[in-house]
Formats: sequence, structure tokens, C-alpha cells
Amino acid sequence: MTVQISTTEHLSIHPDTQIGLVALIVSDLHRSLGFYTEVLGFTVLDRAPQIAILGSVEARPLLVLHELTGARPKPREATGLYHVAVLLPSRADLGRAVQRLNDFNHPIREFEDHLVSESVYLSDPDGNGIELYRDRPRSAWPTRDGRVTMGSLPIDVPELLAEGVSDGRSWAGLPADTRIGHLHLQVADIAQAEAFYCGVLGFDLIIDAETALFVSAGGYHHHLGMNIWYSRDGALPPADAAGMRAVTVHLPDDQARAAVVARLDAANIPTISHAGAVIVRDPWRNVLLLTAGAPLSVVGALAVTTIQ
Repeated sequence: MTVQISTTEHLSIHPDTQIGLVALIVSDLHRSLGFYTEVLGFTVLDRAPQIAILGSVEARPLLVLHELTGARPKPREATGLYHVAVLLPSRADLGRAVQRLNDFNHPIREFEDHLVSESVYLSDPDGNGIELYRDRPRSAWPTRDGRVTMGSLPIDVPELLAEGVSDGRSWAGLPADTRIGHLHLQVADIAQAEAFYCGVLGFDLIIDAETALFVSAGGYHHHLGMNIWYSRDGALPPADAAGMRAVTVHLPDDQARAAVVARLDAANIPTISHAGAVIVRDPWRNVLLLTAGAPLSVVGALAVTTIQ
């Protein structure tokens, strides 16, 4: 699918748009549940033979794990998931999460201070990328030419771990108000990514670099990241690869979603309706579930992520 950037005035997606539920493909559900619950602290909200819905303590669905027996890690050069980013409420929560990873000797790839946030990068047992992060207050975010700007600096890890014990709270799993903060994808072409995600869906451009693109709604630092660091002109992932099955783009109401669907129709990009969601695929066949209104229940989470 080739998408052309609209030459008309940019129409922004509703500022209250959020990234919601993310569905992942894993090779061994039992193994993955051990990692996501014991190490990361997710709560199992529902379970079927080859599927599990995970969330935080207030029963908000955040992840759906779909088992594809024998799935292999996605090739690094293929398009698809780069990482799913779990936003924790505070720096102390992030410090406790890092200590939990250390307790299980789980490898951490990187620690990075992005000026707007602090992030910890790792992978699940199938190589699906995960970012755990906390945001700084918006008032502290640096800007340039009216846009939020980000960077990459080291984190004082001992200080972060000390923060995790400074409030006297012990590890108790994912805290209330944890959510999926953003999603980062590997794409094959940055211009095509901008054409679809900004020109059609209506996300606002935050950072446009030669090899990466960061877009958001409502002035957030980014709800979606896209890069070609390994995947420039890359192929789609194999059918038997682990990775992302679908991501929910959650709009506040039906009117906000209808505006996005109208732009998709005008661009001749096909959509289908399924279990209350409008489903569209980006130029690399990534499945986006456009939902509206109240957050997904456990039943709704299961329904919308059954799409093939």
C-alpha cells in the first residue's frame, strides 16, 4: 500500500487519543506468563488455552498474549514491532521494576534518559522488545521551535534503584495507573510512515529524522515511534514470527473515530468493523484497532484481538 501525504491542511487526530491494548504473539504461553507475571508484575485477567489477557491491579487490560506454537523471533531486519512501552506512574515505580529485573537476573539492554522520560529496555523470552519508563512532568519537557524535543543521556542506575526504596513501598506488581504509553515500530520507509500516520490518521509530527519518526496526539512526546535503523526497505516478518498481532488506537468518542475513518475513506484505505472496533492496516500490514469511548473491558479486549 502506497500512501501519499495530503497537500491539504493537516487535520490533527483528537488530542485525547491514546495507545491502548497491545496484542503480542508468543511461542509458549506458559513460559511467557511466567515472565510477564513474575518478573514484570502483570496480573492475569483472563485465560484460555492459547490466549491470556494481562493488566494491572485495577484490572485494566494492557496486553493480550496469543500463543503460536513454535513461533520464532522476528528477524531484526523485518518490519513490525520494535518495542511496546509500559508507562509506570513514578520514578520510584521504575526503580522497583529495575530491582525486580535484577532479582531475576533478567538482561537489561539499555538505560536511557530521554529528557522527557527515563527508560529501561529489555526483551521478553521471544525477543519482543519492551520498554519500561516513567515520564517527567510536562512542564519540564524541553522544546525547540514549539515542539517537544528528546535526547539520549545515561541514567544514574544506583540513584534510580535508591529511588525505588525511598518511599518505603515494596514490590507488589504493576501499580495502579500503569498503562501502555507508546508503541515503537520498525518500518521500511520513513516518508511512507509519515504519509500514513500523520497525513491520514492525523497524528502530529514531533520529531522527523532521516531514520526515525515520532508522532503524537495532544502534545505528548510520542504515542508512536517508527524507525528504519535495521529495516530500511525491509520485508514483512515471516508468518511464523513472534511480534505484534495488533495495537489499539483509542479515541475518546465515536465522533473522533469517525473523523479518522473519513480520512481513511478519502485516501482509499480499506477498513472493516469487528467487535466494536474499526480495523485498518498500515503500509506494512500492522493491524490497528480504532476503538472509541469507554476503555476496553476484558471481554472487549478478547473480542477485538481475535481478528486475523
